[in-house]
Amino acid sequence: MGGNQMRAFGRILAGSILALLPGTAFADTLFRNVRIYDGKASQLSAPTSVLVRGNQIAAIGPAAAAASGATVIEGGGRTLMPGLIDAHWHSMFVRSTPEQMLFGDIGFVNLQAGAEATATLMRGFTTVRDVGGPSFGLKQAIDRNVLPGPRIWPSGAMITITSGHGDFRPTSDLPRDSSKPLSRMEVLGGALVADGPDLVRQRVREQLMQGASQIKLTAGGGVASPHSPLDVSTFTPDELKAAVEAADNWGTYVMVHAYTPAAVRRAIDSGVKVIEHAHLIDDATAKYMAEKGIWLSSQPITEAEFGGVFPPGTDQYDKIHEVFAGTDNLFKLVKKYRLKMSFGTDILFSPAMAGRQGAMLAGMSRWFTPAEVLRQATSTNGELLAFSGKRAPYKGRLGVVEEGALADLLLVEGDPLADINLVADPERNFRIIMKDGKIYKNSLEAK
Repeated sequence: MGGNQMRAFGRILAGSILALLPGTAFADTLFRNVRIYDGKASQLSAPTSVLVRGNQIAAIGPAAAAASGATVIEGGGRTLMPGLIDAHWHSMFVRSTPEQMLFGDIGFVNLQAGAEATATLMRGFTTVRDVGGPSFGLKQAIDRNVLPGPRIWPSGAMITITSGHGDFRPTSDLPRDSSKPLSRMEVLGGALVADGPDLVRQRVREQLMQGASQIKLTAGGGVASPHSPLDVSTFTPDELKAAVEAADNWGTYVMVHAYTPAAVRRAIDSGVKVIEHAHLIDDATAKYMAEKGIWLSSQPITEAEFGGVFPPGTDQYDKIHEVFAGTDNLFKLVKKYRLKMSFGTDILFSPAMAGRQGAMLAGMSRWFTPAEVLRQATSTNGELLAFSGKRAPYKGRLGVVEEGALADLLLVEGDPLADINLVADPERNFRIIMKDGKIYKNSLEAK
């Protein structure tokens, strides 16, 4: 076989392989007779049409309906809405146990993470902001169509201090000095210990070098970590400012894990733009956040969702119940001061909880209207992702159904603005799941 024949055969073989890959798209897609939830409005549109060309929404309305040569999906009056976004996700930590992460085979951990990524997409979450963990390889595999999964905005390793949230080292690793190697936790890229502004700056730059779209620091105590009391503030102002400066030099931002008023205020005064959690803040701190224009990324951490995670009698059990007690007050403060809040779940070490990702979103209707809930997980989260600027791994608008936006779309059986619980059962109610203009699930017959 000659060179030209070999090249022709290669092109045919490549095309055949691509045809078998899930999510491969070759033609325009026309959604006909759909009612749009655009990610912002409080009601659905009148029945209309939406044309997807490539990976973008090309037209909405009569111009879309007039498209010729497109694959037509008859919506039957169903709702077309943006793909959901989880702004607080740990791609590598959902299915593995802490023991597997610290002592197990990393190949197994990666395969579990890949399986969970596909499951995440099939729940209708087409994008996640990964807020700590070695997700760079998983993101690369998804982007290259090795396996289906959501878009990932990676933070890389969460950065902590000695004894801070995320420091899972045993006390036998102490004292730490330059003669000791990095712990396995650090080598794998789960979390990095950084004491002092210079080391903080270095660790931030290392994550950016690997492709981080934003940076995660743990500025206060945490529930899961064994050596981290909930009430403590961790990084000093100089350390926080070093991280903020390093991220700002790259055109992106720092978010911090923080629950208490002291930890939140110190982070804000050091230039941090986004606070994760904040379940224990008081009225004055919420007002301060509103005055400073600080974003809140929070989660429905309630006994109903997280009650069985830690057994009674453990320090973690006491800490998470303290957080439970603050959740209701936090969301009341969000409404009182109109804080800009995004939605996330913060699921760790539990595939069963991950299966309730949509149910956790629906559960936010305890505090917010269905329109507010859906907005948090679509257009508001899309605005938050845009904070990464040129470090954003995907170019284009997300979280909205608008001309020119990226085509991450769900076709929903029913009206989620009227019945928010539709999102709690994605297997039944999400009839089509599209990401980047490619259909990954279709339980309708395309014509």
